[in-house]
Amino acid sequence: MAEPISAQPVSIVFPLYPGVTHLDFTGPHQFLARLPGATLITASVGGAPVAADGLVFAQLATLEAIERCDVLCVPGGQGCTDAMQDAVYMAAIRRLADGARYVTSVCTGSLILGAAGLLRGRRATCHWAWRDLLALFGAVPDPGRVVRDGNVLTGGGVTAGIDFALTLATELAGPLAAQAIQLALEYAPAPPFNAGRPETAPAEVLALVRERMAPSIPARRAAVERAAAHAGAQTR
Repeated sequence: MAEPISAQPVSIVFPLYPGVTHLDFTGPHQFLARLPGATLITASVGGAPVAADGLVFAQLATLEAIERCDVLCVPGGQGCTDAMQDAVYMAAIRRLADGARYVTSVCTGSLILGAAGLLRGRRATCHWAWRDLLALFGAVPDPGRVVRDGNVLTGGGVTAGIDFALTLATELAGPLAAQAIQLALEYAPAPPFNAGRPETAPAEVLALVRERMAPSIPARRAAVERAAAHAGAQTR
């Protein structure tokens, strides 16, 4: 007979911003919504609707009005560098992280954590194309799909958010609860191609993706460098 799953209250906040990649948070949100005792809050600055890859997320909580949370989960997306420049958004990230049991991210959300000064000396992961930028914030880039360093838990690019969510669910409620969620949602990935990592993708596929990303690299790198310089100046 299986042991009962305890339902410990836990509040999880997803701070959204324009240009977020919706699967970065909807993937973890779907899994963590099944966690017994969990209260999930999606929020934005001013509670404004957020557009993400053709979808619009509305009726959001006002991020700056949230007093605290147990888990802060910052998603990534093309808009992450703009979010780093938003003083209200970044102040909320620092404040909520200060009282959270777990400070977490998915994909390039870890760059936002870095810009907030939360990753210095910590191992962290990110989308493979931008992982090296973590070093600008004093973090230690790690190629893992899910990486834990103390109370900081980071997931790699986009779909890694589901593995991240199951890892977090295990931390919060134990392996039985996490596996029950996995089974209920039939998460048994069997992709038709082994092209999900640059190390395993065919050379022509990797070249194609790098070519598509190339136009955005200089601007994003410059924005991250500015954010890193600003974060460094705040600590001096």
